[in-house]
Amino acid sequence: MAQRPYILAETNWKTVRETDYEVAVLPWGSTEAHNYHLPYATDTMQCDYIAAEAARRAWEAGARPLVLPTVPFGVNTGHLDLTGVINMHASTQAAVLRDVAASLTRQGLRKIVVLNGHGGNAFAPLIREVQNDLDDIFLCAARWFEIGDQTEYFDEPGDHAGEMETSVMLRVAPELVRPLDEAGEGRAQVFQIEALREEWAWAEREWPRVTDDTGVGDPSSASAEKGDAYLGQVTGTLADLFRDLAAADLDALYTAPNE
Repeated sequence: MAQRPYILAETNWKTVRETDYEVAVLPWGSTEAHNYHLPYATDTMQCDYIAAEAARRAWEAGARPLVLPTVPFGVNTGHLDLTGVINMHASTQAAVLRDVAASLTRQGLRKIVVLNGHGGNAFAPLIREVQNDLDDIFLCAARWFEIGDQTEYFDEPGDHAGEMETSVMLRVAPELVRPLDEAGEGRAQVFQIEALREEWAWAEREWPRVTDDTGVGDPSSASAEKGDAYLGQVTGTLADLFRDLAAADLDALYTAPNE
Protein backbone atom coordinates (compact mmCIF):
# COMPACT_ATOMS: atom_id res chain seq x y z
CA MET A 1 0.00 0.00 0.00
CA ALA A 2 1.36 3.39 -0.99
CA GLN A 3 1.93 5.84 1.83
CA ARG A 4 -0.47 8.75 1.91
CA PRO A 5 1.48 11.89 2.86
CA TYR A 6 -1.61 13.47 4.42
CA ILE A 7 -2.08 10.58 6.92
CA LEU A 8 0.36 11.03 9.81
CA ALA A 9 0.19 7.40 10.95
CA GLU A 10 1.34 6.20 7.51
CA THR A 11 4.01 8.73 6.68
CA ASN A 12 7.57 9.30 7.92
CA TRP A 13 9.86 12.03 9.17
CA LYS A 14 11.46 12.58 5.74
CA THR A 15 8.07 13.35 4.19
CA VAL A 16 6.87 15.39 7.15
CA ARG A 17 10.07 17.44 7.26
CA GLU A 18 9.73 18.31 3.58
CA THR A 19 6.01 19.15 3.66
CA ASP A 20 4.55 22.49 4.70
CA TYR A 21 1.34 21.26 6.32
CA GLU A 22 -1.32 23.94 6.67
CA VAL A 23 -4.09 22.43 8.77
CA ALA A 24 -4.28 19.48 11.20
CA VAL A 25 -7.36 17.24 11.35
CA LEU A 26 -8.12 15.33 14.56
CA PRO A 27 -10.85 12.71 13.99
CA TRP A 28 -12.70 11.73 17.16
CA GLY A 29 -14.96 8.69 17.44
CA SER A 30 -16.22 6.41 20.21
CA THR A 31 -16.39 2.78 21.33
CA GLU A 32 -19.99 1.69 21.85
CA ALA A 33 -22.55 -0.92 20.85
CA HIS A 34 -24.27 -0.38 17.48
CA ASN A 35 -27.23 -2.77 17.32
CA TYR A 36 -26.50 -6.42 16.50
CA HIS A 37 -24.99 -5.86 13.07
CA LEU A 38 -22.41 -3.06 13.36
CA PRO A 39 -19.07 -3.13 15.22
CA TYR A 40 -18.28 -1.22 18.40
CA ALA A 41 -15.77 0.89 16.46
CA THR A 42 -18.37 2.14 13.97
CA ASP A 43 -18.01 5.82 14.91
CA THR A 44 -14.22 5.59 14.88
CA MET A 45 -14.01 3.74 11.56
CA GLN A 46 -16.41 6.14 9.86
CA CYS A 47 -14.55 9.17 11.16
CA ASP A 48 -11.19 7.71 10.17
CA TYR A 49 -12.36 7.02 6.62
CA ILE A 50 -14.09 10.37 6.17
CA ALA A 51 -11.12 12.36 7.45
CA ALA A 52 -8.76 10.52 5.09
CA GLU A 53 -10.99 10.83 2.04
CA ALA A 54 -11.70 14.52 2.65
CA ALA A 55 -7.99 15.14 3.15
CA ARG A 56 -7.21 13.34 -0.11
CA ARG A 57 -9.64 15.54 -2.00
CA ALA A 58 -8.25 18.69 -0.37
CA TRP A 59 -4.67 17.56 -1.08
CA GLU A 60 -5.45 16.98 -4.75
CA ALA A 61 -6.91 20.50 -4.87
CA GLY A 62 -3.60 21.93 -3.62
CA ALA A 63 -4.10 22.16 0.15
CA ARG A 64 -1.83 20.43 2.65
CA PRO A 65 -3.90 18.87 5.45
CA LEU A 66 -2.44 16.43 7.97
CA VAL A 67 -4.81 13.84 9.46
CA LEU A 68 -3.88 12.71 12.96
CA PRO A 69 -4.71 9.26 14.41
CA THR A 70 -8.38 8.95 15.34
CA VAL A 71 -9.26 9.11 19.03
CA PRO A 72 -11.36 5.96 19.68
CA PHE A 73 -13.12 6.97 22.93
CA GLY A 74 -15.99 9.41 23.35
CA VAL A 75 -18.52 10.57 25.92
CA ASN A 76 -20.69 7.51 26.61
CA THR A 77 -21.99 8.05 30.13
CA GLY A 78 -25.48 6.90 29.16
CA HIS A 79 -24.20 3.59 27.73
CA LEU A 80 -21.99 2.37 30.55
CA ASP A 81 -24.29 -0.48 31.60
CA LEU A 82 -23.59 -2.11 28.22
CA THR A 83 -20.54 -4.37 28.31
CA GLY A 84 -17.57 -3.11 26.31
CA VAL A 85 -18.66 0.52 26.09
CA ILE A 86 -15.81 2.87 27.02
CA ASN A 87 -16.51 6.34 28.34
CA MET A 88 -14.15 9.31 28.18
CA HIS A 89 -15.42 12.26 30.21
CA ALA A 90 -15.53 15.67 28.59
CA SER A 91 -12.94 16.87 31.11
CA THR A 92 -10.57 14.15 29.88
CA GLN A 93 -11.30 15.09 26.28
CA ALA A 94 -10.38 18.67 27.09
CA ALA A 95 -7.05 17.52 28.52
CA VAL A 96 -6.33 15.37 25.46
CA LEU A 97 -7.29 18.18 23.08
CA ARG A 98 -5.12 20.65 24.99
CA ASP A 99 -2.07 18.37 24.82
CA VAL A 100 -2.54 17.67 21.11
CA ALA A 101 -3.07 21.35 20.31
CA ALA A 102 -0.10 22.44 22.41
CA SER A 103 2.14 19.95 20.60
CA LEU A 104 1.02 21.12 17.16
CA THR A 105 1.22 24.85 17.82
CA ARG A 106 4.75 24.46 19.17
CA GLN A 107 5.60 22.93 15.78
CA GLY A 108 3.92 25.73 13.85
CA LEU A 109 0.58 24.07 13.02
CA ARG A 110 -1.88 26.70 14.23
CA LYS A 111 -5.05 25.55 12.47
CA ILE A 112 -6.80 22.47 13.87
CA VAL A 113 -10.12 20.86 12.93
CA VAL A 114 -11.69 18.35 15.32
CA LEU A 115 -13.74 16.01 13.14
CA ASN A 116 -16.47 14.65 15.40
CA GLY A 117 -17.95 11.25 14.59
CA HIS A 118 -20.05 10.65 17.71
CA GLY A 119 -23.22 12.44 18.78
CA GLY A 120 -22.33 12.24 22.47
CA ASN A 121 -19.21 14.36 21.98
CA ALA A 122 -19.66 18.11 22.38
CA PHE A 123 -16.53 20.05 21.48
CA ALA A 124 -17.73 23.67 21.56
CA PRO A 125 -17.11 24.22 25.30
CA LEU A 126 -13.82 22.32 25.10
CA ILE A 127 -12.60 24.48 22.24
CA ARG A 128 -13.51 27.63 24.15
CA GLU A 129 -11.46 26.39 27.09
CA VAL A 130 -8.42 25.15 25.18
CA GLN A 131 -8.22 28.08 22.79
CA ASN A 132 -8.37 30.46 25.73
CA ASP A 133 -5.43 28.65 27.34
CA LEU A 134 -3.17 28.56 24.28
CA ASP A 135 -1.80 31.47 22.30
CA ASP A 136 -1.78 31.83 18.53
CA ILE A 137 -4.14 28.97 17.66
CA PHE A 138 -7.37 28.42 15.74
CA LEU A 139 -9.60 25.48 16.70
CA CYS A 140 -12.89 24.46 15.15
CA ALA A 141 -15.08 21.36 15.21
CA ALA A 142 -17.12 19.71 12.45
CA ARG A 143 -19.85 17.07 12.85
CA TRP A 144 -19.75 15.13 9.59
CA PHE A 145 -23.17 13.54 10.19
CA GLU A 146 -24.84 16.96 10.12
CA ILE A 147 -23.64 17.76 6.61
CA GLY A 148 -26.38 17.93 4.00
CA ASP A 149 -29.96 16.71 4.14
CA GLN A 150 -29.87 13.01 4.95
CA THR A 151 -33.45 12.55 3.77
CA GLU A 152 -32.17 13.12 0.21
CA TYR A 153 -30.22 9.87 0.53
CA PHE A 154 -32.10 7.72 3.04
CA ASP A 155 -35.73 6.76 3.65
CA GLU A 156 -35.31 6.83 7.44
CA PRO A 157 -31.78 7.93 8.40
CA GLY A 158 -32.10 6.94 12.06
CA ASP A 159 -30.23 8.18 15.10
CA HIS A 160 -27.89 5.30 15.98
CA ALA A 161 -27.01 2.26 13.83
CA GLY A 162 -29.97 3.04 11.59
CA GLU A 163 -30.15 3.29 7.81
CA MET A 164 -27.59 6.08 7.46
CA GLU A 165 -24.85 4.63 9.67
CA THR A 166 -25.40 1.15 8.30
CA SER A 167 -25.18 2.40 4.72
CA VAL A 168 -21.97 4.26 5.48
CA MET A 169 -20.44 1.17 7.10
CA LEU A 170 -21.50 -0.96 4.12
CA ARG A 171 -19.30 1.39 2.08
CA VAL A 172 -16.47 1.86 4.60
CA ALA A 173 -16.07 -1.63 6.09
CA PRO A 174 -18.60 -4.07 4.57
CA GLU A 175 -16.70 -7.08 5.88
CA LEU A 176 -17.59 -6.01 9.45
CA VAL A 177 -21.32 -5.57 8.86
CA ARG A 178 -23.46 -8.57 9.80
CA PRO A 179 -26.34 -9.55 7.46
CA LEU A 180 -29.14 -7.04 7.85
CA ASP A 181 -31.66 -9.77 8.64
CA GLU A 182 -29.70 -10.27 11.90
CA ALA A 183 -30.09 -6.61 12.90
CA GLY A 184 -32.57 -5.48 15.50
CA GLU A 185 -35.39 -3.19 14.41
CA GLY A 186 -33.91 -0.22 16.24
CA ARG A 187 -37.14 0.66 18.01
CA ALA A 188 -36.63 3.22 20.75
CA GLN A 189 -38.55 4.57 23.69
CA VAL A 190 -38.93 8.35 23.94
CA PHE A 191 -39.23 10.67 26.91
CA GLN A 192 -42.71 11.08 28.36
CA ILE A 193 -41.95 14.73 29.12
CA GLU A 194 -42.95 16.87 26.15
CA ALA A 195 -40.15 19.42 26.48
CA LEU A 196 -37.54 16.66 26.36
CA ARG A 197 -39.18 15.11 23.29
CA GLU A 198 -39.11 18.49 21.57
CA GLU A 199 -35.41 18.81 22.53
CA TRP A 200 -35.51 22.41 23.68
CA ALA A 201 -34.97 20.85 27.09
CA TRP A 202 -32.31 18.17 27.35
CA ALA A 203 -31.51 15.20 29.56
CA GLU A 204 -29.24 12.27 28.90
CA ARG A 205 -30.92 9.10 27.65
CA GLU A 206 -30.27 5.95 29.65
CA TRP A 207 -29.50 3.71 26.71
CA PRO A 208 -30.50 0.30 28.13
CA ARG A 209 -33.94 1.77 28.93
CA VAL A 210 -34.30 3.38 25.51
CA THR A 211 -33.63 0.43 23.22
CA ASP A 212 -33.35 -3.35 23.55
CA ASP A 213 -30.92 -3.88 20.66
CA THR A 214 -28.92 -0.63 21.26
CA GLY A 215 -30.06 0.75 17.91
CA VAL A 216 -32.25 3.79 17.27
CA GLY A 217 -33.51 3.61 13.72
CA ASP A 218 -34.44 0.82 11.29
CA PRO A 219 -31.37 -0.30 9.25
CA SER A 220 -33.27 -2.66 6.92
CA SER A 221 -33.20 -0.33 3.88
CA ALA A 222 -29.46 0.41 4.10
CA SER A 223 -27.18 -0.11 1.12
CA ALA A 224 -23.58 0.57 0.16
CA GLU A 225 -24.84 2.65 -2.78
CA LYS A 226 -26.70 5.00 -0.45
CA GLY A 227 -23.66 5.22 1.80
CA ASP A 228 -21.37 6.01 -1.13
CA ALA A 229 -23.65 8.78 -2.38
CA TYR A 230 -23.88 10.45 1.01
CA LEU A 231 -20.16 10.10 1.67
CA GLY A 232 -19.51 11.88 -1.61
CA GLN A 233 -21.25 14.98 -0.31
CA VAL A 234 -19.74 14.70 3.16
CA THR A 235 -16.13 14.33 2.06
CA GLY A 236 -16.46 16.98 -0.65
CA THR A 237 -17.87 19.49 1.83
CA LEU A 238 -15.18 18.72 4.38
CA ALA A 239 -12.48 18.97 1.72
CA ASP A 240 -13.71 22.49 1.00
CA LEU A 241 -13.44 23.32 4.72
CA PHE A 242 -9.88 21.98 4.90
CA ARG A 243 -8.91 23.89 1.76
CA ASP A 244 -10.54 27.14 2.90
CA LEU A 245 -8.96 26.93 6.32
CA ALA A 246 -5.55 26.12 4.84
CA ALA A 247 -5.73 29.28 2.76
CA ALA A 248 -7.21 31.48 5.50
CA ASP A 249 -5.40 34.37 7.13
CA LEU A 250 -6.08 33.89 10.84
CA ASP A 251 -5.69 37.62 11.37
CA ALA A 252 -8.46 38.35 8.85
CA LEU A 253 -11.13 35.71 9.47
CA TYR A 254 -14.11 38.06 9.59
CA THR A 255 -15.90 40.10 7.00
CA ALA A 256 -19.07 42.14 6.76
CA PRO A 257 -22.28 40.23 5.88
CA ASN A 258 -22.95 39.50 2.19
CA GLU A 259 -19.37 40.24 1.13
